[in-house]
Amino acid sequence: MTPQRTLIDLLSTGADAAPALTAPGGVPLTHGGLRALVADTGRALNAMGIGRGDRVAIVLPNGAEMATAFIAVAAYAGSAPLNPAYRADEFEFYLSDLNARGLVVEAGSTSAAIVVARRLGVRIIELQPLPARGAGAFTLRDTSGAPAAAAAQPGPAQPDDVALVLHTSGTTSRPKIVPLSQANVCASARNIRGFLSLSAADRGLNIMPLFHIHGLIAGILAPLSAGGQVCCTPGFNALKFFAWMEEARPTWYTAVPTMHQTILARAANNRAVIEANPLRFIRSSSSAMPTQVIREIEETFGAPLVESYGMTEAAHQMAANPLPPAVRKPGTVGIAAGPDVAIMDMQGALLPAGETGEIVIRGENVTRGYENNPKANAEAFTNGWFRTGDQGVMDVDGYLTITGRLKEIINRGGEKVSPREVDEVLMDHPAVAQVVTFAVPHDKLGEDVGAAVVLREGASLTEKELRAFAAERLADFKVPRKVLFLDEIPKGATGKLQRIGLAAKLGLA
Repeated sequence: MTPQRTLIDLLSTGADAAPALTAPGGVPLTHGGLRALVADTGRALNAMGIGRGDRVAIVLPNGAEMATAFIAVAAYAGSAPLNPAYRADEFEFYLSDLNARGLVVEAGSTSAAIVVARRLGVRIIELQPLPARGAGAFTLRDTSGAPAAAAAQPGPAQPDDVALVLHTSGTTSRPKIVPLSQANVCASARNIRGFLSLSAADRGLNIMPLFHIHGLIAGILAPLSAGGQVCCTPGFNALKFFAWMEEARPTWYTAVPTMHQTILARAANNRAVIEANPLRFIRSSSSAMPTQVIREIEETFGAPLVESYGMTEAAHQMAANPLPPAVRKPGTVGIAAGPDVAIMDMQGALLPAGETGEIVIRGENVTRGYENNPKANAEAFTNGWFRTGDQGVMDVDGYLTITGRLKEIINRGGEKVSPREVDEVLMDHPAVAQVVTFAVPHDKLGEDVGAAVVLREGASLTEKELRAFAAERLADFKVPRKVLFLDEIPKGATGKLQRIGLAAKLGLA
C-alpha cells in the first residue's frame, strides 16, 4: 500500500457510497462526494492563481463546511483556519503574518476579516454552502472581479508542501507560526487512527473547534482516513450534546476536560440516551484530565476514557493511554503514540526512567521548525529532538506523567510547586467540581500559590476549609495562600483552562 503522505492519498480509502460527513438535521456527504469536492476546490483555487506554497486563511463558523473547506484547501495549498471570534486587529496580525493570498468566508459574512483582507489586498473568496448535496458541500466564488494570474504551482500538494499553518497560543510572547507539511498531518492522522483502531464502522461526533489542531486532526482527519464518518456540530453546546448523540449515534467522541466535565454534569438526566447509544471509547486531550473525573465518566458512560497528550508542533498526538485490554494508567498520558518520546535534561542528555526532565519528541508528525524564527528554533530543537516545554517523568513501562508546564511551575521563593499536583489534591474534596492552580505575584517570595475553584452544584465550602483540607495532604509551601470561588473559570478559545495570565485576568496581578 502506498504510504499516505498527502491529504488526497489519506482520504482515498473510504468507499465511494459510504457517508463521510453529516451534520445535525442534514444529509450525508459520501466519501466519493468529498473527494469530488476536494478536486473541484483545487481547480477553483488554481483558477484564482492560488496553488501549492500559497496561504489561504479560512474564517468560517464551526460545522461541516469548515471541515470540508479545511480539507479541500489543505489538499492544494496551505490552509490557515482562524478563530471567527477574532477582532479586526487580530485578523490584521494573522493575515499579515501568514502573508495570506486568499481569505475564505461564508457568503453574506460580516466578519471583520473581510475589511482587513480588502485593505491588505488579500483575495476574498466566498463559500456558498450546498447542504442539499450533502453536509459540507459548497462552491467557491472569487469576489475580487480581477483576473488572476496562473497559479505558480498548480495541482495537488506534495508530501513536503505545507498543508496547515497554525499559530502557537502566544500567552507569554508573540505567537509563533507553526507550518505543518502534508506528511506531518497525514502521519498524525495515521497515528491516531491506528492507536484508536478506527475503522469504517466508526462514527465520530465532533464538538471541537476547527481552528485548532485537536479538532482538525483527531476530530476530522483521523476518522475520515479510516473510511469512517464524522458528525460535524456547530461547536460545543452542553444543552444539545445528548440530542446530537441520539441523532448521530456515535461510537466515540473527543473533547477537552472542561467539555467532558460539563457533559458529565448533564449525564444524569440523559441516562436513556447514554444506554441506547453505547460508546466504544471516549477520548480526552489538550489539557490534563483529573483522575477523579476520568473515573466518573467511565462509570457514567460504561466506556473507557483514553487520555492523549498533544500539541500543535506535533500535528497533535504525541502520547496516549491505550485502549483495553492494554493497560491504562490514569494520571499518566500513556505511552508514545506516534513519535519517539523521551525525557531530556537541561544540557541535552536523555534521562533514564524515573528521572524528571523536559519531554522531547521526534518523528514524521513533528514540524520541521517555526517559520521565520531562528531564535525559537535554536531553543526548541536539541540533537534532532523537539523540546515540548513540558516537564515530565517516564516509568519503566514507558508511561509518561506530565508534572507541569515549565513556564507554569510556581517558583515560591525558590521552592518549586507543580500546579497539577495541587489540582489533583483539591479535586479530591467532594465539594469541588473544577480547579486551576496558578501563580499569584508576591512582594517577597516573587510568586505564591493561588487556586480558582468552581464548586459542585448545591455544595458549600470556605477558603479556610479548603486550605485545611489541602494542608493535610500537601507540604505547607504547596498549600494555596489565595483561593477564589468562581461560577466559571476563564477559558481560552478552545475551551482549555489557562494558568498563565490567570492572575491578571482575575485582578490579582
